[in-house]
Amino acid sequence: MDQQAATGEADRLHRASIDRVATVPNLISLVRILSIPVFVLLLAHHGTEAAGLFVLGAVVATDWVDGYVARHTGQVSNLGKLLDPIADRLALISALIVLVVRHAFPLWGAMLLIVRDAAILVTGAILLLRSRLRLDVRWIGKFATLCLMFGIPSIAWGHFGFTLHRLATDGGWVLFLTGIVTYYGAGVVYGFDIARELRGGPGAAGAASA
Repeated sequence: MDQQAATGEADRLHRASIDRVATVPNLISLVRILSIPVFVLLLAHHGTEAAGLFVLGAVVATDWVDGYVARHTGQVSNLGKLLDPIADRLALISALIVLVVRHAFPLWGAMLLIVRDAAILVTGAILLLRSRLRLDVRWIGKFATLCLMFGIPSIAWGHFGFTLHRLATDGGWVLFLTGIVTYYGAGVVYGFDIARELRGGPGAAGAASA
């Protein structure tokens, strides 16, 4: 009986921990989201594009920080599992929109990302509402996002003609093409995850996909 009580108390404490809102990783994710209007305004304004790309780079560079802190300090939370990929998606889509408007990135490249993200978000929302199913973030998705979030600013840097613009453009396209292939590959992996979960199989679920 005492063992059952101890197990129940441990489960209760775990649920309380995972449902926390005020955590350091969540604060980091929130700061990343609040930084998005800053780099959008800087990129949209003529003469401050370099500063905007640096701020975007800072948001990109801290992508792994919130997850790392959460895992290594025991502050993993349900809210954090949503905030981290949301921050990634918002930063990426916001950067794409403003850079396309400034003619610093091609529309076709932006549409490849936006269509894929829209499909994943709609599918995820339907699954969450109907089945309470949330997919684990896969490393292939994180790798793809990292390539894209460095590749896109590098292409824009080259377009604006800043220092080492040719090298930035070439490197940016390598990162972008690598990222877009793995990005759609991650979508296929998530498709298999969804199918397995709907069949009630083992091995999935806990967070929003990337």
